[in-house]
Amino acid sequence: MTQAPARPKAARRQHDREIVLLAVPAFGALVAEPLFVMADSAIVGHLGTAQLAGLGVASALLMTAVSVFVFLAYATTAAVARRVGAGDLPSAIRQGMDGIWLALLLGVLVMAAVLPTAPALVALFGASETAAPFATTYLRISALGIPAMLIVLAATGVLRGLQNTRTPLYVAVAGFVANGVLNVVLVYGAGLGIAGSAWGTVIAQWGMAAVYLTVVLRGARRHGASLRPDAAGIRASAQAGAPLLVRTLSLRAILLIATAVAARLGDTDIAAHQIILSLWSLLAFALDAIAIAGQAIIGRYLGAGDAQGARDVCRRMVEWGVAVGVVLGALVVLARPLFLPLFTSDALVKDAALPALVIVAVTQPICGVVFVLDGVLMGAGDGRYLAWAMLVTLAVFIPAALLVPVLGGGLTALWITMTLMMTVRMLTLWLRSRSGRWVVTGAAR
Repeated sequence: MTQAPARPKAARRQHDREIVLLAVPAFGALVAEPLFVMADSAIVGHLGTAQLAGLGVASALLMTAVSVFVFLAYATTAAVARRVGAGDLPSAIRQGMDGIWLALLLGVLVMAAVLPTAPALVALFGASETAAPFATTYLRISALGIPAMLIVLAATGVLRGLQNTRTPLYVAVAGFVANGVLNVVLVYGAGLGIAGSAWGTVIAQWGMAAVYLTVVLRGARRHGASLRPDAAGIRASAQAGAPLLVRTLSLRAILLIATAVAARLGDTDIAAHQIILSLWSLLAFALDAIAIAGQAIIGRYLGAGDAQGARDVCRRMVEWGVAVGVVLGALVVLARPLFLPLFTSDALVKDAALPALVIVAVTQPICGVVFVLDGVLMGAGDGRYLAWAMLVTLAVFIPAALLVPVLGGGLTALWITMTLMMTVRMLTLWLRSRSGRWVVTGAAR
C-alpha cells in the first residue's frame, strides 16, 4: 500500500493566503456591526436613563428579529460560490439576486409585523413605564430599516460568494461613520432625541443597502444576468435557507436558556454571566471570520468539481481554527486582570466570573474547530445536517443546563454545560466532515 504524498507547502501557502485575504476583512466587517449599537448607546445615554433603557429594549428586539435571518448571508454565500467555482458568473449573480429578492420580501413582512405590534413587543420584554415610550418610538422608526438590514445580509453573502470580503468591510466602516454623524446631528443638532437616533440608523442602513445593490447591479449588467425576481429562484433560496434558520433558532435558544438559568442563580451570577457572554461573543467574531472564509472557499472548490481541494482546504482551516483558538485562549488568560475591571468593580462579581473566564479560555480551541467546520458545511450547502446536529445539541444542553440550579451549581457549572454544548457540536461536525458526505461537487448541490 503506497503512502499518500504529503501536501505540498505551496498548496498550504495558497490556502493560507486565501484564508487570510477573506477572513481578515470579514472580521473587520463583523466587528463593525455591533459598533452601531454601541454608538447609539453612547449618544442616547446622554439623553437620560429612561431613553437608554428604551434603546436597550428596542435594540434587543431588532437584533433578535434580524439575526434569525442570518441564513440569507450564509445560504447565498454557498450558492454563489459554487457557481463561481463552476465558472458561471452570470448564474452566480442571478442566484445572488434571488437571495436579495427573498431578503426584501422577508424584510417587508417583518417590518409590517413590527410596526403595529411595537407597544406589545416592548411590554413583552418587560420595559418599565418610563422606558416603554422611548422603546416604542425607537422600535417603530427603526423597523423601517429592517428591509435594508436583510438586503445587506443577502448582498454581503453575494459578495462573499464572489470571494470579495473587502467591499463589505468598506461598507460597514462607512455605515458606522455615517450612523455616528447622523445620530449626533439628529439627536442634538435637530433636537429629535431618541427618534433622531433611530432615524440616523435607518438612513445609514438604507445607504449601506444602496451601495451593496449598486455593486451587485453593476456586476449583473457586466455579465448579462437578469435582475427580475424569479419565483422559482426565490423559492429555492428559501428552501436552502430553511435548515439554517432551524440551526440559528436552536443556537439562539441555547443562549437564551443559559441566560435564564444564570438569572435564577442570583444577581451576582447573572451579572458575571453577562460579562463572560460578551467576551465569548467577541471571541466568536474572530473565529466566525475564518468560518466565513470557509463558506466562500469550500463552495468555490466544490463548484469547480475539486473534491480533493475541498478536503485539503477543510483540513487546513481546521488547523487555523485550532491555532487561533489557542491564541485567543492565551490572550484571555493574560488579559483577565485587565478585562474584568472594565466591566465591574464588584469583588463578588469578579470572583464569580473568574472561573468561568478560565473555562472560556481553555475551550477556545474547541470553539475554533466548531466555527470552522460549521463554515465548511455551510459552504458545502449541507444545511440539513447542520439543522439536525444543532437540534441534537439543543436536546443535550437543555437538561444539563436546567440541572445546574437544581443541583446547587453556580456560574462555573453553567459554563461547564456551555462547554458540553460546544463539545457536542464539535463531535457532530467532526463526524460529518470525516464521513465525506458533505463533498458534493457541481454548480448546485
